[in-house]
Amino acid sequence: MSGLDFHAHVAARGDVLGVGVGAEPEEWERRLGSDFVDDRDRALLRRDYGLVELSFQQQRDGSWPCFGVSVPIHRLRWDPESAVPPALRSAYGDFGPSVRLGDLTAAVAALGGTVEPDDDGTDGAEGGGTTSDFRRYRVRESGVRLFVRAAPDLPPALSPVTQLSVSPAWWGAVTG
Repeated sequence: MSGLDFHAHVAARGDVLGVGVGAEPEEWERRLGSDFVDDRDRALLRRDYGLVELSFQQQRDGSWPCFGVSVPIHRLRWDPESAVPPALRSAYGDFGPSVRLGDLTAAVAALGGTVEPDDDGTDGAEGGGTTSDFRRYRVRESGVRLFVRAAPDLPPALSPVTQLSVSPAWWGAVTG
């Protein structure tokens, strides 16, 4: 297993070590450990594990379900050793400093997923762009979004993936 396997699993399945959207903070702590930073603002909580960021919202019944999972791959560029929680390193082994779109697309395909441009018409960039510097893709089967740095001197397959976003409430229903 490798860091690429982790990223492909999150993209294709939408979970981290079997935990995903809807899970409470305690479940995440059981899976990823207690080395995190919490940033709470009233009924919102952001939990930062380095390579995994979680968003929670308190409900009227007092529960705190997760509504968003982000994997900021760009953090690996500066310090892959400390950015990866020990539980992920134990499960997946070494993580490299970057992930290329072509490699991730192939790994997601091996898990039965399809990566495609995500052009929702909300921006001015051509075909799946968020700006002229980034492109957005999605995994058709999971709805997970991939943010990719657009480099004019590189073909898309060699461009670096900067972030994965698992957030059904933000991205709406998956269509395919």
